[in-house]
Amino acid sequence: MNRVAIVTGASRGIGAATAAALSRAGYAVVLAARDSAALSAHAATITAAGGTALAVPTDVTDADAVRRLVARTMDEFGRLDAAVNNAAGGGHRPTPLAEVAVADFDSALAVSLRGVFLGMKYQIPAMLATGTGGSIVNMSSTAGLRAVGGLAGYVTAKSGLVGLTRTAALDYAEAGIRVNALAPGPILTDHLERAGDAVQKHVAATLPARRLGQVDEVAQAVVWLCGPDSAFVTGATLPVDGGMLAGQPPFQR
Repeated sequence: MNRVAIVTGASRGIGAATAAALSRAGYAVVLAARDSAALSAHAATITAAGGTALAVPTDVTDADAVRRLVARTMDEFGRLDAAVNNAAGGGHRPTPLAEVAVADFDSALAVSLRGVFLGMKYQIPAMLATGTGGSIVNMSSTAGLRAVGGLAGYVTAKSGLVGLTRTAALDYAEAGIRVNALAPGPILTDHLERAGDAVQKHVAATLPARRLGQVDEVAQAVVWLCGPDSAFVTGATLPVDGGMLAGQPPFQR
């Protein structure tokens, strides 16, 4: 039996690229997201390329839905080796903190923080039952390590996710379950694509690498963290950011 991985937020962007990359690495992948049509289409693409993919529409803010996702995975494949908690959403547009609606703040935490907690709550027992350890990768952000003004909900959720990742790593290291986080910087997903070429060039110019990241570059970092080459890595948050968090790039002459 192939190794088995769950990927949430798998209908597009980093999640879709991650599911495809894990399939190429030999995993049977279970794709979860709210957009059932996009999810099924991507699962079909992976299957057409020779992989094994199962689409399970899931709202990660719903504890019963997350429990059913993991149960369906175990029923279908009998094991769980890796999980990528990538789903994100809710929140608010850039807004000074005192003007943020309570509901908008709560929605950011519900998806990007509580949703990851729910994922691990059910993924970890499945990995323990599998009996061979496992790897969980939680998708944080550079905003979880360096705050961004106006994004109180997003920054709080992504910062909290780093602490949640470390706690889970400590709780289950002895059982062979590794828990790490990734902190992507500006990545060319649909959000930046919609922003247009001028915005993309402006953002790229602020980075030491002078370019935007690609979704496949984040996906390959996930594959590494899920695989045996990172067997001694747990509780870490790995930036994938073109040097963004390293400091100020050289001034342009």
